[in-house]
Amino acid sequence: MDRLRAMAIFARVVDTGSMSAAARALGLSTSAVSQQIRALEADTGVVLLHRSTRRLTLTAAGSGFYEGCAEMLAAAERAEQRLAEQRDAPVGELWVTAPMSFASAHLGPALAPLLRANPQLTLRVFATDARLDLIESRIDLAIRVGALSDSSQVARRLAQWQGVLVASPAWISQNAPVREPEDLTRADFLLLTPLGEPQEVVLSRGGDVRRLRLKGRIASDSQQTTLALARLGLGIAREVDADVGDDLARGALARVLPEWTLPPVGVWAVTPQRDAQPAKVRHAIEALRHYLDARMSVVTRNPA
Repeated sequence: MDRLRAMAIFARVVDTGSMSAAARALGLSTSAVSQQIRALEADTGVVLLHRSTRRLTLTAAGSGFYEGCAEMLAAAERAEQRLAEQRDAPVGELWVTAPMSFASAHLGPALAPLLRANPQLTLRVFATDARLDLIESRIDLAIRVGALSDSSQVARRLAQWQGVLVASPAWISQNAPVREPEDLTRADFLLLTPLGEPQEVVLSRGGDVRRLRLKGRIASDSQQTTLALARLGLGIAREVDADVGDDLARGALARVLPEWTLPPVGVWAVTPQRDAQPAKVRHAIEALRHYLDARMSVVTRNPA
């Protein structure tokens, strides 16, 4: 490292034409610069500069050595510039993972303005309900919906969605009324679980809390699938208001037990490290936050 520092100082001396000018540019004393040059010559065993009272001139060996030092400095400056671009502007390749339902419904609209405004930014999306290892999979940003399981990663809450129970108007008209939470135990409930095991649902109204374990003949590990099945009239699905707001507004779905509330669901931006994030990640998180805020404002203005 000392050799590289001395080479950088040597190149600056040649560029500025004197040791005193180089010292001013580097924030060093003239004697410190002179000591570095002498140490470099001693280390290499070659005289690099002819010194006179009026000026410095390169020796033949020093001229060739200067070219290499100048190339080294230029490469370092390019590296610093690229690092600054990564820090200050959203460039490079952004790897994002998100649950399939979130990726299909929200990720594109959220990140489209960022991608249009920054043509040097590329995007790689891993839409999966599996929770990928961020470091092993080289993921820059993960969207998690629901509870977080790994406290070692950095999580920022982007939004809080309200859980809702929904069914199609056809299902509601053709089946026994659901007036109390216990009626759900006799209804066609669409389980959000891959193996079909009973699913726990907690409903509250004021201080009245009901905790139910519901069974159903249809189960899936995909919220996108349970929503599609609910639209087709196959049962009651547990969804979030951000995903069903449009369906509720146009009457494709209706709330079940609307006076009862489900626990809210957090939407999180998760990154694999606590250090300062590159611009591409910071801008992506901000774009997601802006989109989700706007989305929830529409849902709030148009409640079911």
